[in-house]
Amino acid sequence: MSTVTSHPLRALRSRDFRIYFAGQLVSVAGTWMQQIAMAWLVYRLTDSVLILGLLGFASQAPILLLGPLGGVWSDRVDRRRLMMWTQSLAMVQALALAVLAWQGWATPALLLGLAFVMGCINALDMPVRQSLVVHLVEDRAQLPNAIALNSFLMNATRFIGPALAGFIIALAGEAVCFLLNALSYLAVLLALRALHARPAGNAGKPALQALREGLRYTFGHPDIRAFLILVASVSFLVTPYVVMMPVYARTIFDGDARTLGLLVSSAGAGSLLASLFLATRTSIDKLASRVFMAAGTAGIALALFALNSVHALAYPILMVLGFSVVLVAAGSNTLLQSWVRDDMRGRVMATFSMAFLGVAPLGSLAVGSLAHAAGIRPALFLCGLLTVAAGWFHGRRRRLQPASGQD
Repeated sequence: MSTVTSHPLRALRSRDFRIYFAGQLVSVAGTWMQQIAMAWLVYRLTDSVLILGLLGFASQAPILLLGPLGGVWSDRVDRRRLMMWTQSLAMVQALALAVLAWQGWATPALLLGLAFVMGCINALDMPVRQSLVVHLVEDRAQLPNAIALNSFLMNATRFIGPALAGFIIALAGEAVCFLLNALSYLAVLLALRALHARPAGNAGKPALQALREGLRYTFGHPDIRAFLILVASVSFLVTPYVVMMPVYARTIFDGDARTLGLLVSSAGAGSLLASLFLATRTSIDKLASRVFMAAGTAGIALALFALNSVHALAYPILMVLGFSVVLVAAGSNTLLQSWVRDDMRGRVMATFSMAFLGVAPLGSLAVGSLAHAAGIRPALFLCGLLTVAAGWFHGRRRRLQPASGQD
């Protein structure tokens, strides 16, 4: 019988997960650099908050539209091979951005189009990436730790990548960030080739039938449904603040790309702490209540950030905000992965990706439009208050209706 220890890196004892983790560490850092470079380039070309909102919408809307297809494919085909295809396509997209920026051919329309292409790739990549992790650990008791380490990876790179991007943009321009991101995909492609695990899917049922079964299972499970709604609420109301960061850096704090990188990295530092907190947990006991509390804290932090005009105070507020958002997202991911049936994992995680990443562009579009009409501070303050209300409502509802899963 396996013994679960509290060592925060215990899932790295599995060879395949260790190799995968190393490849992702390099690749995701490059992805964060590209996101910052795209946002800065679009704002530099347009000076428009609305276009920034459209950039967030274009990059993530395909996840909402194509996410179910990605989930069905993830459950039906070789997940390792599918991920190699998505990562190769992402490399081509990054190279195209590098060429456009290097030659001075980049226009807002081209950048929005390439952001949409990346969103389509991510719609297929996200569910397979999350459902692949379960096959890379040798002991299923290590799965919650592997999920937490995956979140740690995302947020460690979120702490490092934007800061690097800010300095690289200031010194050499956005094209270098795009090129470095393209090269970073080599690390994950080599890691995927080295894996021993070959998780094949089950293509026995027609795709539409498999899709209907996945949706019926996902929304018929009361705990899964409740946490998906909470994640979608936080994604719609809170995560658009990231798209607005160039406005804060340049207009409110009178800074440059380095200021932008430091602001995003501050949120990344909080996210990193949340990932470490999750990695040290040995069970999911009390995790659900922590997630609901984190939703309320995220709303308070966002409201305070909207009211704040002191540069130095922005960094600790963003740390709290980053901590809270990741605790909601990664904590919910851990709970869902613990509850879901293996044969439904890809489809459920596709729905999770839709709730967290697919809903975000709708929020970016709504908040960008509201900020364009009423100002960025009133828009973010209102979103903060609504997030506090959402966390309180879902937490109270779950206490009144005890969950069928563990708390």
